[in-house]
Formats: sequence, structure tokens, C-alpha cells
Amino acid sequence: MLVGIGCGVVGAALSVRLLRSFLFGVTPLDPGAFAAAAIVLLAVAVLAAYLPARRATRVDPLSALRTH
Repeated sequence: MLVGIGCGVVGAALSVRLLRSFLFGVTPLDPGAFAAAAIVLLAVAVLAAYLPARRATRVDPLSALRTH
């Protein structure tokens, strides 16, 4: 997750000219905007990994192995 966020930040910083046309009221290299986007993406990734892992802990490993 962190590698992907890092690559995204670097890619966004490199594509500043393209981003200027989409940004309104935010500078292209605004650290707050980058941090907010990274935090939201990280939270979604953690939630997407946590929910199935939590559900998987409720299954008995022996019964799961026997069915396949």
C-alpha cells in the first residue's frame, strides 16, 4: 500500500502541468492535498484487507481444509 501511494505521489508530482487544469483553489504541489488523498487511499486499503481477514478468523481451519 505504501509503495503504491509513494508511486502515486511521485507520478502526481511529475504530472503537475496536467493537474493544473483539474485543480481549483489548490496549488499543484499542495502537501495537504497529497496527504489527504494518501490517508483516504490508505484507509480504504486497510479496510479492504481487514474485513475479509476478520471474517476468515471465524472459520475453523480444519473444516476449511477438509472441504477442498
